[in-house]
Amino acid sequence: MKRKIAVVTGSRAEYGLLKPLLEEIKNDRDLELQLIVTGSHHAKELGLTRKEIENDGFDYTPIWILPKNYETSSGVSVAMGNALKKYPKVHEKLKSHIVVLFGDRYEMLAFAASATAQNIPIAHIHGGELTEGSFDDSFRHAITKMSHLHFTATEEYRKRVIQLGEHPDRVFNVGAIGLDNIRKIKLLSKETLEKAIGFKFKKRNLLVTFHPVTLEENSDKQFKVLLDVLNELPDTGIIFTKANADPGGDVINRMIDNYVAKHSDTSIVIASMGQLHYLSAMQHVDAVVGNSSSGIIEAPSFKIGTINIGNRQKGRIKAKNVIDCEPTRERIKEAFKQLYEKDFQMNLINIINPHGDGKAAESIKKIFKTYNITNIVKKQFYDIDFEF
Repeated sequence: MKRKIAVVTGSRAEYGLLKPLLEEIKNDRDLELQLIVTGSHHAKELGLTRKEIENDGFDYTPIWILPKNYETSSGVSVAMGNALKKYPKVHEKLKSHIVVLFGDRYEMLAFAASATAQNIPIAHIHGGELTEGSFDDSFRHAITKMSHLHFTATEEYRKRVIQLGEHPDRVFNVGAIGLDNIRKIKLLSKETLEKAIGFKFKKRNLLVTFHPVTLEENSDKQFKVLLDVLNELPDTGIIFTKANADPGGDVINRMIDNYVAKHSDTSIVIASMGQLHYLSAMQHVDAVVGNSSSGIIEAPSFKIGTINIGNRQKGRIKAKNVIDCEPTRERIKEAFKQLYEKDFQMNLINIINPHGDGKAAESIKKIFKTYNITNIVKKQFYDIDFEF
């Protein structure tokens, strides 16, 4: 009997990262892929990215959970409630053997809680990490405690999951799954990418993504400072991707739209680039700018810089391509100055990505095929002997 693996995706970035694993499961005759598409994939204003999933040839089960006011704190709670309400009926239909949850989104926490109540084994990808500026940090650790198999991006993250009480035999350091795409996808040349996205690269170019910092109340002010600095950069092309479906994301997205409308000769905004265009763009820009995890995880593999602004990614393991800076005008300007210094650029050549070798999906699939999941939902807290 095929082992049924249900994979939940609720956002564009998450789907792009999961795609190599989806393909591994789909193409294995011993496994059955059950893709569940929810969250912002069904939001027209965020690119209606379920269409991308359909174009990639994946069958899926849709779950609509987002209320009209999803980019507010109350909307987040309603979305989580909808997931808790709707998932049990989906599971009755699918009868999954394992449900796979990625990262730290609030949708994933709701699905984890529902799966726990139904005694469904949970496999969690990207546990053990820290993002101290976001409420996602708490969601991630909560999902870890409800999960039964863990796939981390580094050995330090693996140790942190074990520190949370998970048995070492259930925690696997497989690397960051996002690096699989870099290894497998044939990226576009600059000229081909320019035609595909309708943008002409300048002498210098930046890929900018800024998400709400959900544990702080001034994300829009932080982003305004960044926009002011970007506006002063000479001969620089800017590719914006839109913020995610967190409280405050709508405000940031309107600010992006307004900026691009005034600077259409040097900037462009794309709601959802997809992995091919996004990684191809990363190949041709000078740096990733903002507070997205892609600047931490994927950018080192392209030997480009990252200007990481504020606290959203605070706590993550970072390569030496990352320039951390406070969200002030002075610090951001200093970060750009450092980015283009000759010594910094020369050092990028020798950057080593600490997040793995791009073979995570294959490793995860092998464990899905072979791990004994009989009574896996029963687990004991694994104590570590500390000396205080």
